[in-house]
Amino acid sequence: MKILGIDSSGMVASAAIVEDDVTIAEYSVNYKKTHSETLLPMVDAIVSMTETDLATLDAIAVAAGPGSFTGLRIGMATVKGLALALDVPVVPVPTCDALAFGLYKTPDLLCPIMDARRNQVYTAIYDFSGESSTRGGLVCHMEQSAMDVADLAAVLNERGEAVTFTGDGCPVFREKLSELLTVPATFAPAHVNRQRAAAVATLGMYDFASGKALSGDDVKPIYLRKSQAEREREAAGL
Repeated sequence: MKILGIDSSGMVASAAIVEDDVTIAEYSVNYKKTHSETLLPMVDAIVSMTETDLATLDAIAVAAGPGSFTGLRIGMATVKGLALALDVPVVPVPTCDALAFGLYKTPDLLCPIMDARRNQVYTAIYDFSGESSTRGGLVCHMEQSAMDVADLAAVLNERGEAVTFTGDGCPVFREKLSELLTVPATFAPAHVNRQRAAAVATLGMYDFASGKALSGDDVKPIYLRKSQAEREREAAGL
């Protein structure tokens, strides 16, 4: 099985090709460029470098959110266009699932945190207590949500288990979380603390096999909350 993975849910733009148990290519950029500038050139680069015939793809996996509203829209538009042109299905992968999966078999609880502004994070709680044949053993104990950092700390303290954090919220909230937590906490290092398309593609492979692929027309972003523009319109009574 061959899957193209795409993640533009955060500051990182990432594209990867995974075939069976091998990451054939992965290209990630986290540097002062918009996803509209980088995403398609990155896909083109890995396809060209690996001499991949796009007609051999079984599906495209995409980080479906939560995350940056603009980033998610760019990623979804890119994937929908590719899926239509190639006549392949799309597998939507929750962003937090893929972030957690990047820390495969970590013994602690896994807690992705993405900076959602206003002292909030997009987050979820996982561990690898499941059967390896089912999404690599990844088990979700708290579904993706947008919540205040203090509320997240309270949830983790109540669980009473060691936790490892990953995601772009780590440098933003590390100090505050360290103050609030009463459980042992670790923050993932640079090479595994951001979105990776290879993780999206690999989870997409599991989900494709379990029948979770959709047509490009049916795939929608997972926003979790309203955009700033929507909130401003509501506040103005429009």
